[in-house]
Amino acid sequence: QMGLVESGGGSVQAGGSLKLSCTLSGYARNAYYQAWFRQAPGKEREGVAAFVGGGAGTIYYADSVKGRFTISRDLPRDTLYLQLDALEPEDTAMYYCAARQFYRTGFQPLSNAYDAWGQGTQVTVSS
Repeated sequence: QMGLVESGGGSVQAGGSLKLSCTLSGYARNAYYQAWFRQAPGKEREGVAAFVGGGAGTIYYADSVKGRFTISRDLPRDTLYLQLDALEPEDTAMYYCAARQFYRTGFQPLSNAYDAWGQGTQVTVSS
């Protein structure tokens, strides 16, 4: 069983910053893929950033957030982070962390095919 609980969302003005946290439990702690997604009202859920593999891992970002968002993790604390900088109103969405336990050939880290999801934390950016 995998557990994920997000926190850290809030309301900020454009140009501001937030840091989201995702506490991992069960198999999510050692999942091969760990990622952040977001879903804005009326839009499909999109992958934002992902870790692939253990240790330092390999990091992937969506083009829309490259240079502004940073994914990181604290393995001893079983926590995944997403630092959001230079926020824009278009970043307003519910943000979710997700985990997929096992490696799969050809798996796209920013696709939606993850095994477990958190409940989400809302980020609202005003202009």
